[in-house]
Amino acid sequence: MLQTQELQINIGPQHPSTHGVFRMQVTLDGETVVDLKPVFGYLHRNHEQIAEVSTYIQSMPYTDRLDYFNSMTSNYGLALAVEQLAGIEVPQRANYIRALMSELTRILNHATAIGFILNDMGAWQTALAFSMREREKILDLFEMASGARMMCNYFRFGGVVRDLPPEFMPQLKDLMQGLPGFFDEFERLLRDNEILLGRAVNVGILPPEIAASYSVSGPVLRASGIAYDIRTADPYGAYSELDFDIPLGEVGDVYDRILVRFEEMRQSYRMINQIIERLPDTTGGHINPAMASIGRQKALRPPAGEIYARVESPKGELGFYLISDGSTRPYRYKVRAPSFINLTPLGDMCRGHALADVVVILGSIDIVMGEVDR
Repeated sequence: MLQTQELQINIGPQHPSTHGVFRMQVTLDGETVVDLKPVFGYLHRNHEQIAEVSTYIQSMPYTDRLDYFNSMTSNYGLALAVEQLAGIEVPQRANYIRALMSELTRILNHATAIGFILNDMGAWQTALAFSMREREKILDLFEMASGARMMCNYFRFGGVVRDLPPEFMPQLKDLMQGLPGFFDEFERLLRDNEILLGRAVNVGILPPEIAASYSVSGPVLRASGIAYDIRTADPYGAYSELDFDIPLGEVGDVYDRILVRFEEMRQSYRMINQIIERLPDTTGGHINPAMASIGRQKALRPPAGEIYARVESPKGELGFYLISDGSTRPYRYKVRAPSFINLTPLGDMCRGHALADVVVILGSIDIVMGEVDR
């Protein structure tokens, strides 16, 4: 029998696919992955250290740079932590606007993630073009509300920076009319495609017990069959008033991770319809609060104490741990980034697969390196 020597290669630190500056140390026996170690740190920006020498509100724009695809949910995580630490109440209209922006973000993220997974497979550009087309429509709404398309800096402690402009809701309703057709067409393009099935079914399986042991969260966890979602496990904002289901996978492979994201987009669409129907108006005491208190936010001094607050970002549990010493700056500021945590079982997911499967498995996790390295 022919004896071969194991070979260790580096994939990266240039982009191994489309997900950021990242390196994987891969040990191969022929074309088969024997071991894989992810190596991060190439994009480290001292986010947590900068926050500890900045006022609380000064850190809000930095959260845009964590998961820079999904700045709205990153804003939400910090806002929620500071509000709980300082005892700040949020008007219900602002809570609904926050949930609206979060669910639009989820649709944007999942559509793009699925397109990138196909791109990682070396497939046609059609799927990515489909997803980018819908993403642009959502970014137009973000720009209308916040003034920016990606680095939105839209949330404030106690609400959002400004109310929705008059033209926002008509354009949102136009988007909502087209989304069901997009979901159906996009899924029909992919679900039964034999190339996709060959590259995704039973590839990169993450068993539920392994997923739980690594503290994986988000669609990656739910694709492994574990029904855990912060929006139901620890409801925040308006989520306790919204009806939605938690999609689950059965196998925990790349294919399940794609299908779970498809269904989560449909659930986000369902929630947005409820928000449109229930959004409180600006009369009768329902106000959008933030701008009047910006001066106070710059000098905000939460009482001494600590808090951990979390939101269900499109990639999983995004948590902020803050310690206040009573000053205008946090004594300790720590981010629990889902992209970072979800990367940790990558070696287990790739072991035994062909080298060509590695980038596909990585793509199915859906990471942004700005959140991994911070």
